[in-house]
Amino acid sequence: MGTQIQDSRDHMDIYTNLNDIPAPFPKAAVTIGNFDGVHLGHQILFSEVVSKAYRNKGVSVAVTFEPHPLKVVRPDIGLKLISTAEQKKELIALANIDALIILPFTREFADTPAETFVDEILRKTIGVQDLVVGYDYAFGKSRQGDIPFLKEQGRTKGFTVSVVEPYYVEGMLASSTRIRELVGLGKMVDVKKLLGRYYQIRGEVRMGQQRGGPLLGFPTANLTIAEEDLCPRLGVYVTQVIYDGKCYGGVLNIGYNPTFEGQKLSAETHIFDFNQDIYGKPIKINLLRFLRGEKKFSGPEELAAQISQDVADAKKVLADARQEIKLSCEEKYNR
Repeated sequence: MGTQIQDSRDHMDIYTNLNDIPAPFPKAAVTIGNFDGVHLGHQILFSEVVSKAYRNKGVSVAVTFEPHPLKVVRPDIGLKLISTAEQKKELIALANIDALIILPFTREFADTPAETFVDEILRKTIGVQDLVVGYDYAFGKSRQGDIPFLKEQGRTKGFTVSVVEPYYVEGMLASSTRIRELVGLGKMVDVKKLLGRYYQIRGEVRMGQQRGGPLLGFPTANLTIAEEDLCPRLGVYVTQVIYDGKCYGGVLNIGYNPTFEGQKLSAETHIFDFNQDIYGKPIKINLLRFLRGEKKFSGPEELAAQISQDVADAKKVLADARQEIKLSCEEKYNR
């Protein structure tokens, strides 16, 4: 049976246009960043901002950009994002930030001099009193707005600048770049350590090839993985599936279905103890553990036998981590 979870949302004001901000925020504690993945390093930034705002009876503000700046200034590198824009908003809200400002990032905006950004956006529009940034943050044309620049601006223009040092977990730096690498390697246990939660894919269930149930005996829910999405290592994963406020165990295959000469990348999840029609419905899938790489089998019988083994292995993983998984299901970012 699925586990029922309650739904609630922390209130956060979201602005996608600076002209919609009626007046500078009182005693604003501000952080700026791309915040892809909203990992533990980002969460420390938010915690510091919320703390400063609380102490000063002010407002906590996060400033981010859409699309990710590297997609505009370096489209050639094909950056894959850990979280969608929607996920990022949800996760920042859970950090108890009062206001999120999402600045549209264009090539023209990229040419904004750092001092103009400080004067026109941080001071005049937002009303910064305390600024909190990560150890490697820089912004503005040619990345002029580095930490020495910000500290000098703060000293001469009347706002404090705090720098949050790099955060490590078991020797691993909590950074978006490192997390992308780990997702690509299928190292979901390490990814969870740096995110502070399971890595999640989400989308609407699509009609697949209809092989899972009729041919193999294991019906699957199919999600399309878009070209711009960060794709985990191809293979089979133990999963936690969230649908309609309930959590279920499952086993997921990400790949091209080589046994059937597949050409299209897909994510197919067999959900345990589940028999609802969910075509067109949204689901979320947490990736708990990588089980094995994708492989071409001799035919449906050999594949079905392997899936049976995958299901048994997945159920053992889920049973061994029952308490941790139950807690994860109850956490707010799975609702």
